[in-house]
Amino acid sequence: MKISHCRLLKKTQSRLLEYFVLEVTARSAADILGIQPNSAALFYRKIREVIVYHLEQESHEIFHGVVELDESYFGGIRKGKRGRGAAGKVAVFGILKRGGKIYTRVVGDTKTETLMPLITRKIAPDSIVYTDCYRSYNALDVNHFYHERINHSTLFAQGKNHINGIENFWNQAKRVLRKYNGIPKGSFPLFLKECEFRFNYGTPKQQLKILKSWTQI
Repeated sequence: MKISHCRLLKKTQSRLLEYFVLEVTARSAADILGIQPNSAALFYRKIREVIVYHLEQESHEIFHGVVELDESYFGGIRKGKRGRGAAGKVAVFGILKRGGKIYTRVVGDTKTETLMPLITRKIAPDSIVYTDCYRSYNALDVNHFYHERINHSTLFAQGKNHINGIENFWNQAKRVLRKYNGIPKGSFPLFLKECEFRFNYGTPKQQLKILKSWTQI
């Protein structure tokens, strides 16, 4: 998949790609380049669609070894309860290969029957899986994994027993998304995969090289 049917000049497309990698908003990029904000926003959306396509092609990759699992909640407009069960939030589940890549998925809920098919499809048997004490992960104890839990009510890490890596991703993703001041739920999966891409592909230089290849700009 590449970016096609775009009326912007190739030079402008290339500059927009650079601004996207540097986390410049579409509106600011449009102002710098002297183009319509809607044109920049549409181009940014096309970039995210390309990212989603290529990450989905990679989604068959199985994680081996040491893996961290966690769920998080994004968005919401009502004040009150935070975290699990918070009103108006989008639930997201993440699987992190420690020292490697992350895989994310928007989920309707975080029940065992929702999460376990994702876990068993993505993680190799006999892997070491670290989670917190959320009850939905109880099923891991009777599956083909070595399951370790960290009790966040008492501590955040105990030697190798922690989920600091995936929690670092959640913090990074929320920092990236905060500047948009609200994202429509229908578009949220595109923005989530953008965050996954940024985490998995290191430096802006590396990200730009990959996106040029993917978009053929």
